Amino acid sequence: MAQLPDILTDWFARKGWSLHPHQLDMLDRGTDPATLLVAPTGGGKTLAGFLPTLVELIEQPRDGLHTLYISPLKALAADLRRNLTGPITEMGLPIRVEDRSGDTSQTRKKAQRADPPHILLTTPESLALLLSYEDAPRMFAGLERVVVDELHALAESKRGDQLMLCLARLETLRPGLRRVGLSATVEDPPALARFFTSAPCPVLAADPGPEPDIRMLKTRNAPPWSGGGGAYAMDDVLDEVRRHKTTLIFHNTRAQAEIFFHNLWLANDEGLPIGIHHGSLAREQRQKVEAAMVAGELRAIVCTGTLDLGLDWGDVDLVIQVGAPKNVKRLVQRIGRANHRYNAPSKALLVPANRWEVIECQAAIEAVHDHDLDGDPRGPGPRDVLCQHILITACSGPFDADALFDEVRASGAYATLSREEFDACLDFTATGGYALRAYDRWQRLKQRPDGLWQLRDPRATQLIRMNIGTIQDTDTLKVRMRQNRRPLGEVEEGFAASLTPGDTFLIGGKIVRFESLKEMYVDVSHDKGRKPKIAVFAGSKFATSTQLSARILKLIHRDDLSALPGHTAEWITLQRAVSHLPQAGRILVESFPHDGRAQTAIYGFAGRGAMQTLGLLLTRRMEDAGLGPLGFVATDYATLIWGLKPVEDPAFLFDRNGLIEGLEGWLGENALMKRSFKAVANIAGLTPRNFPGTKASGRQATFSSDILYDTLRRYDPDHLLLDITREEAMRGLIDFGRIEEMLERTEGRVDHVIADRVTPFAAPLFLEAGRVPVEGAGREALMQAEAERLMAEAGLS
Repeated sequence: MAQLPDILTDWFARKGWSLHPHQLDMLDRGTDPATLLVAPTGGGKTLAGFLPTLVELIEQPRDGLHTLYISPLKALAADLRRNLTGPITEMGLPIRVEDRSGDTSQTRKKAQRADPPHILLTTPESLALLLSYEDAPRMFAGLERVVVDELHALAESKRGDQLMLCLARLETLRPGLRRVGLSATVEDPPALARFFTSAPCPVLAADPGPEPDIRMLKTRNAPPWSGGGGAYAMDDVLDEVRRHKTTLIFHNTRAQAEIFFHNLWLANDEGLPIGIHHGSLAREQRQKVEAAMVAGELRAIVCTGTLDLGLDWGDVDLVIQVGAPKNVKRLVQRIGRANHRYNAPSKALLVPANRWEVIECQAAIEAVHDHDLDGDPRGPGPRDVLCQHILITACSGPFDADALFDEVRASGAYATLSREEFDACLDFTATGGYALRAYDRWQRLKQRPDGLWQLRDPRATQLIRMNIGTIQDTDTLKVRMRQNRRPLGEVEEGFAASLTPGDTFLIGGKIVRFESLKEMYVDVSHDKGRKPKIAVFAGSKFATSTQLSARILKLIHRDDLSALPGHTAEWITLQRAVSHLPQAGRILVESFPHDGRAQTAIYGFAGRGAMQTLGLLLTRRMEDAGLGPLGFVATDYATLIWGLKPVEDPAFLFDRNGLIEGLEGWLGENALMKRSFKAVANIAGLTPRNFPGTKASGRQATFSSDILYDTLRRYDPDHLLLDITREEAMRGLIDFGRIEEMLERTEGRVDHVIADRVTPFAAPLFLEAGRVPVEGAGREALMQAEAERLMAEAGLS
């Protein structure tokens, strides 16, 4: 505390607070060029990041922007402004703190550029927008420090890549700028530091604190064999809510959160105050719930990833995760919401949605206790984000390509970018590429006689600024009450198009009746029904991580299964007796008849996206082999295929070259590629979503990008955006990398079990939703056989 000015020391003393060792360490390193602090949730990371700033501004008062704080959530910035303003006001410090996001008024934004506060709290998108203005050099001229909060969350998406490009730009404008990264516990802190900066960056690790109290919830009823949602445990969850002050009930998808909240409310006979919070709800709805949480007025909040990150939500003393967490890091982050205090153990209960998830939840609990966090290595910086960055740079004024290339390479993710790749991005932003350079609308940059690049038409800055960012809006429509036009949230456009007047659905935990679609709004009214449709909410369907899959495979092979509930241990034991248990170094394939069809179950444990893709590829190979596949269904762990003929020797199905060849053919004709291209084209600036005075509807934007995709495939198959799209699809939508990992891990070793009936592990697959039909010779043969049967019955030959 001796390092602090007296005014801060006295204030801490009045509060009865003392600084933690890692907070004092951050003060010691206040003048270092870069520092990364890794600390558990509730460990005071944010205060540690700001202490050097407060000390400097107290000891050396000044005007202008001193510290820029960047967080992934607008709510984090707003919450931090409140938390900083209180102590600053109490101490009478002449320090201005303001936040800036999409919710900030235009008047306030303009004033911030002209007269910036000492501390500005913002988001990656708002920083990119600030850097697009001609006056950015003046605004950032005195900037001393950038604090990036929740760095681990940003590093997992293109938002982080864009932020790193912006930080490289800031360092060009303000040489010597100091960087501070704040992160929750991660699996590879040095790798995160390399992502954060190409300069040397020491990592400070806080004391992780006591082990969390984490276990599976003991329930009256056994979990179902398949599906999700956790409805079977509703009464048990409600019992836990009664026993605790405030409980956060996390779900992996927004739709599941809505269903659970609705059922929880129906079971809540005592009228306990509970709320719901997810990204599809209206901002007013979310803020109302947040305010009630802070005030301690709610006993439970059903939520999704919107509450994963570091706001301090008051007296939360229990976290319940409904459904397997799929990712150990995500589970640790969510556990930390409970007892959000330093050196206080967090308490969490896991509620598996089905029998497979019982095993996954136990594997996740053990991984948390072993501090075995999951994470895949980051690839190179995405080039569609680089294209957008070039346009942002051009908005702020003419630029030199050589200097910009060097600046971009100083950003960690782009350190290996070649000049050829950079020039391809520059050419695309300037001309649209070979097939599009004849069209004036894509002629955006030109090179001046002095070699500098600039916008062809300065008026283009407005359009570019309106489309800054990498977050892809799903095609959604606002939902509002017809009577008073009060906003409730949003639903996907495709779901809204399926509604007819009188249909009911859930939003914000309320059942509403669809009345009409007016002016791009879904008008609804209250409904007292109890069986609504469920809105198709956007949001990730997480895949089980590679590390968790490996732990599941080890867990089922234990001689002692006492860590698992009896019903699940018996299921595993029966599978061992009837068939084989899947192994990490082999692929288990089961063949058996059921319902008049030849069934093939493949256990690959590669995650939902990869197992879904595997189903598409294997049915294609089976079609070529004349086996007549009719359809398939996939989970995180296995793929079940049914068809006319059994697979006699499945080894040929897993030939890597054959799978890749099938993938190439499938990708070229598949709608997933168009979906991926649309996102890439939006980010790279080829197909803007927002225009001055209007916004393209989802259908308009899709129609436009689909035409461009087909045109480029035909006339310019080597176009930069098609190349990026293929990379994106391989890595994200179809997760082919996980299939390759599975093939490398098993090296062609296949265990083939031929059974006379459904096996224990295969049984739940027959209950899964999301069956995918296969159009081919098998279906045609069935139709022909049915036609012949009907004709014979009618007496016709």
